[in-house]
Amino acid sequence: MKKIVYLIAFFVVTGSVFGQSSKVDLFIDSFVMKNNFNGTILLAKENKAWYKKSFGMANFQLNVPNTTDTRYKVASITKAFTAVLILQLYEQGKIDLNKPINTYLPEYKGDAANKVTVAQLLNMTSGIHNIDDGITLESALKNGMPQYQVPHTADEMLALFSSGKLVSKPGKEWDYNNADYIILGKMIEHMTGKTFEQHLQANILQPLLMTNTGIAYQQKIIPRLANTYFYRDDIKTMVNDLPVYTENWYAAGAMYSTVDDILKFTNALFEKKLLKQTTLDLMFSSGLGEYGYGVWVYKDYDIHHKHYTIIKRPGSIMGAQAMLFHVLEKQSTIIILSNTGTTSLDEFAAKIAEQVID
Repeated sequence: MKKIVYLIAFFVVTGSVFGQSSKVDLFIDSFVMKNNFNGTILLAKENKAWYKKSFGMANFQLNVPNTTDTRYKVASITKAFTAVLILQLYEQGKIDLNKPINTYLPEYKGDAANKVTVAQLLNMTSGIHNIDDGITLESALKNGMPQYQVPHTADEMLALFSSGKLVSKPGKEWDYNNADYIILGKMIEHMTGKTFEQHLQANILQPLLMTNTGIAYQQKIIPRLANTYFYRDDIKTMVNDLPVYTENWYAAGAMYSTVDDILKFTNALFEKKLLKQTTLDLMFSSGLGEYGYGVWVYKDYDIHHKHYTIIKRPGSIMGAQAMLFHVLEKQSTIIILSNTGTTSLDEFAAKIAEQVID
C-alpha cells in the first residue's frame, strides 16, 4: 500500500513539474522570438535547476550558437560578489561598516575620505560624484568614454574617477554609482594584501568550484566567452559593442560567468554558506532606492496578488546583460545571461516569475 501511495505522489509531483515546464517552455520560446533574445536562461527551485536553455548566437560573425556552457560578461552582478567579500570581512571583525573610507583605505584622497562610511558605499548613498555622469550613446560615439575606453589600473580608476567631490550629503540620497564599488574593491585589496581577483578566487570562486567564473580582461582570450552586441536606436540595427577595457569596471562590473556558476553562488548565499543569517539580514535590508548591499530588495513584490520578497541583481554594460532574480519565500531563482542588448531582462524576469510562481 505504501508503495502505491509513493508512486501516486511521484506521478503527481512529476506531472506538476512537467506541466509547469511545458507552460514555461512555451512562454519563454514566444517571448524570445518576439524580443529577439540571445542568451541562456536557468530556472531553479529549492536550489535545483529544472529548466536550462540557450538561444541565439554567441558570435554572429562566425555563426557560433549560445549553449548552456557559454560564458557571459555579467556586468553588475559583480557587485553582489563584492558586497559578500566586504561582509565576510565584517563578520571576521576586520571591518566596521560604520567607519569611514580612510579607516580601511588611508591612501584615498577624495572629499569622502572621512565622511562616507563602508555601509554608505554598499548601499549607494555615498553622495560621491557619479563616475558615469553625462555618458550617453551620443557622447560616447562622439567623444568616447575615457573611464572605460582607455586602459587604467584599479589604482588609476580610484584616483581618476572615484575620488570626486561630494554632490550630496552622505546617507541622504541614493545614486547608482560604480565609483562606490571601485572604492570597496580597493578597500578589500588594502585589508587583505591580495588583489581583488585573488581574494575573490580564494573566498568565493574556489570554495564553490566556480571554475567558469572570473575577471574579464581586454587582453585575455577567454574560451567560450560570448561576444557582445547592442542595438543602435539611431541607425536601427544591432552592432558590435563599443571597444572597452572590461577590467576598468573592476569590482563594480568586470566579471564573467555561466548560469550554472551563478546558481552555485546563489545557492551558497541563501544556504548561509557565505554569510551568516544576521549578516544576510543586513545585506537584504531594503533602503533608499529599495537597494540593500549590492542587490535590490523588494519587500512587497506582487505576483498574482500575493506579496513576496524579491532579491534582484541585474547587470548591464551595452550588450552584456544579466539578471539574478530570487523569490525568497518560494526559494525560486531566475538567472538570465545575455550577450545582446535587445531585451529588457527586468521585464523578462518579471514575466517568468508570473509563470513559475503559483
